Amino acid sequence: MQTTETGAVSGRAGVPAPFRSKVRVGLLAFFLGWIGAHWWYLGRRRAWMVTLASCACLALAFSFEVWWDNPAFFLLLIPAADGYIEAVVFSLMSDEKFDARYNRGHERRSRNGWGAVLVACFSLLIGTVVVMFGIAAVVLHVFQRMGWLDGYVL
Repeated sequence: MQTTETGAVSGRAGVPAPFRSKVRVGLLAFFLGWIGAHWWYLGRRRAWMVTLASCACLALAFSFEVWWDNPAFFLLLIPAADGYIEAVVFSLMSDEKFDARYNRGHERRSRNGWGAVLVACFSLLIGTVVVMFGIAAVVLHVFQRMGWLDGYVL
């Protein structure tokens, strides 16, 4: 990393790093956090690991006849929950802290208002529902495999 004439931290070959928006990071984490899209947007070094692991779990899940009822699909709950949590964290991070970490050296400053708050609220709402349904599906799957639900009509 180098510093350009304007003080912006540059990426590879002297190209200035782009300005990053908190709302955009929050939306990417909310919708595509399970594949690490917000990590790619922020330029994190090991973003490919999350993407590779998620795509491998998804490919493994679709290789089964009943894709929603196997452990590979349930493993996708981990990066999905992480995406919802990171959407809240990034959206509610102070503008100064976000700019210091991801927009260092830029003259432009983040001025996020209700957009970031709404992303955090929807992420909490939808993320909680998805994670709770996921936990319930895992428990139901385990109980069925152990035979504890034999005789019950589901």
